[in-house]
Amino acid sequence: MTQENILFDDIQPGMRYTRTHVVKPGDLTLFALIAGSREIAGKLQAPAIGAFSLLSSTATNFFPGNGSILAGHSMQSFGWIRDGDTLSIALTVQEKDPASRQVVVDCRCENQDGEVIASGPITLIPPTVKRENRFDEPPQLTLRQYHVFSNLRARAAKLPPVPTAVAHPTDEASLRGALEAYEAGLITPILVGPEAKIRAVADHEGLDLAGLRIVDTEHSVASAEAAVALCRNGEAEALMKGKLHTDELMRAVMAKEGLRAGKRVSHVYVMDVPAYGRPLLVSDVAINIAPDLGAKVDITQNAINLAHVLGIERPKVALLSAVETVYDKMPSTLDAALLCKMADRGQITGGVLDGPLAFDNAVSKTAAQAKGIESPVAGEADVLIVPDIEAGNMLAKLMIYFAGAEAAGIVLGARVPIVLTSRADDVKSRLASAAVMALVAHAKGSH
Repeated sequence: MTQENILFDDIQPGMRYTRTHVVKPGDLTLFALIAGSREIAGKLQAPAIGAFSLLSSTATNFFPGNGSILAGHSMQSFGWIRDGDTLSIALTVQEKDPASRQVVVDCRCENQDGEVIASGPITLIPPTVKRENRFDEPPQLTLRQYHVFSNLRARAAKLPPVPTAVAHPTDEASLRGALEAYEAGLITPILVGPEAKIRAVADHEGLDLAGLRIVDTEHSVASAEAAVALCRNGEAEALMKGKLHTDELMRAVMAKEGLRAGKRVSHVYVMDVPAYGRPLLVSDVAINIAPDLGAKVDITQNAINLAHVLGIERPKVALLSAVETVYDKMPSTLDAALLCKMADRGQITGGVLDGPLAFDNAVSKTAAQAKGIESPVAGEADVLIVPDIEAGNMLAKLMIYFAGAEAAGIVLGARVPIVLTSRADDVKSRLASAAVMALVAHAKGSH
């Protein structure tokens, strides 16, 4: 829609503008940050004073509109705002002052029950140049709230640091990530790689290596092999990837004298997706390219086991496909149905499985209800099992780059947990991965 602004000379006392706004979770979060909140029956409420920014922006964006300046207000609030409320906002011009070029507008806001929750005068300086605002939809504000990894890091920091072989930390991100995990009390790093190169990076970036053990190697392949050997002989209890290719590290892990533990290894992304509100595990996005049914059994069990470590007692596992019905020409739907039956027979334990489920049905109750899906998992999935590496990799990166998700990557199923981050991951992501790894390492040690 197009909204043309109104200049001072065209404004007359008695002019009126109205609009409605449906309160969404992001709105309510912003209102609560501004003015506080309370919970009634488990539902968040914010005092109406928190919505003053919404009321004033109605004036500056819509009436008089583009170019307006808020000079002051004397509004008062009288009630509380809840998610889903429909707010009716009415602006009425009370007076205009040619000397100051200001207008006083009475603002009144009611909820869907006709209760006045805020009212009072707003003083504005109207625009001086004619302009248009174009809104294909009314503008919305999105807040990103992260909480998953701060909680996990707090838990991990209470435990002794985990001796960790860091394979080939020869760039700033991987070396700094290991050192920050060390400073946070999560790991005791053993740096494995060309010592001169590691020290050169540390000197260039001002990083302190005092007191840390360095195992000198010639190149990335030798770094991977030496780091795996440290884990195999018990000097390290976890493995962390530095600046080397995943296949180089995993080749050493899966070698005959590597870190095999008798079952399929798999990668799990632990994701903090602001729009979802709780931890979301996605697997496998980095190791198993086109897993068969047997591989998916281990992938699913590994993810369930990790969910337990993270504090999810009975994780809800969605087995993803493009559709939510079994279709003989779509193998992923057949695998999903078989995995559910295997869980019924105790071949996969510790979680609640359902599938096939399309992604929207797995994470949205509204989408599931629209399709008539009745499921203990639909709309509340803790774990997403993807059909293959391509689907998983694209899904995870879409959530990171388009949904603002943060991700921690870890490989499970080997003799020790493996922090497997992308070379493009920042230090924050590597630190989150270290926290997850530390929790897994201590859980393994307690059994």
